[in-house]
Amino acid sequence: MSHRPRTGLAAVSAALLAMSRHLEVRDVLKTIVACARELLDAQYAALGVPDDHGGFAQFVVDGVSEEQWKAIGPLPRQHGVLAAMLRDARTERLADVREDPRFEGWPDAHPDMSDFLGLPIKDGDDTIGALFLANKNCVKPEGGCGFTQDDEELLRILAQHAAIALTNARLYERSRELTITEERSRLAHELHDAVSQKLFSLRLTAQAAATLVDRDPSRAKGELQHIAELAAEAADELRAAVVELRPAALDEDGLIPTLRTQTRVLDRAHTARITFSADGVRALPAAQEEAVLRVAQEALHNALRHSGAERVRVTLEKRAAGAVLRVVDDGTGFDPRAVRAVGRHLGLVSMRDRTGGVGGRLTVASEPGKGTTIEMEVPGG
Repeated sequence: MSHRPRTGLAAVSAALLAMSRHLEVRDVLKTIVACARELLDAQYAALGVPDDHGGFAQFVVDGVSEEQWKAIGPLPRQHGVLAAMLRDARTERLADVREDPRFEGWPDAHPDMSDFLGLPIKDGDDTIGALFLANKNCVKPEGGCGFTQDDEELLRILAQHAAIALTNARLYERSRELTITEERSRLAHELHDAVSQKLFSLRLTAQAAATLVDRDPSRAKGELQHIAELAAEAADELRAAVVELRPAALDEDGLIPTLRTQTRVLDRAHTARITFSADGVRALPAAQEEAVLRVAQEALHNALRHSGAERVRVTLEKRAAGAVLRVVDDGTGFDPRAVRAVGRHLGLVSMRDRTGGVGGRLTVASEPGKGTTIEMEVPGG
């Protein structure tokens, strides 16, 4: 968002479009707060989503640096003016929040705030959040609030659309969770049907072989050969069931959003900085998309678990009639010539198999102490 306030219908329209563009709850919350602060030209903005225990499940701020936010400490509790907004579902416009009788102070590192505008975000009769702003960038009227009645009306419109965007994002996340659960259930049934009978036969045949070893070695040898055949069939059926399982996110979102989401999740979960960018790639055939995703996952796993990398960069670019995935890390690296020793450990055999299975080409460039670059080129972009 720009630091210069925008006004008028175009600015409101831009803010509403920005809110509707995101599907993840956290992104929606950040966008709402940034839009509100810009539209009303405030120094600070925040949005809190209450939990059921007197606190906030999520609390997003805009106008406060990351260092300031860390210094402030734990998320606020539902007290003072915030509690009144959530409890009474009422708009609060104050000339100086510090002089309100309900004000209960804030942590030492908290920025100083004076004029205040806040209102609840409602979904029907339910209050699902509280949106508030502080320190209007304007000349304050004597003893009055910098935020005007027009600001209040504008924030109310924004809050109504914020409720829709937030509700849609929550529904989307729940839908994703249900899809994942259904996919896991389908896989469990698939594995049971495909493999359990083979495993049962393996056990019986092994028991028969054990009883024949001493009294009829030739028959025991035949049973052992049968065990080997059953084991091979079970492995093939297990592999087929797993390969058939196309990640649900690919079908719903496509390759680029799926890669972006996964790199964001890994970036939050690990100390290494993980980035993703895409350029010029639209849709790939289903088999290529799944292969690219699997290779990216394997390469990221290697970089985060084995290389000690501080930075990992994932890119997906169009090249001629295809696409190129590149995963680059600044980790410890290895000697690619020792592929027999490290190849299976790092999943390189699996990555090459997946790449070759869709008519692609995989190259691995690495050197001890100088990181690793894994590049996968596939046709069909």
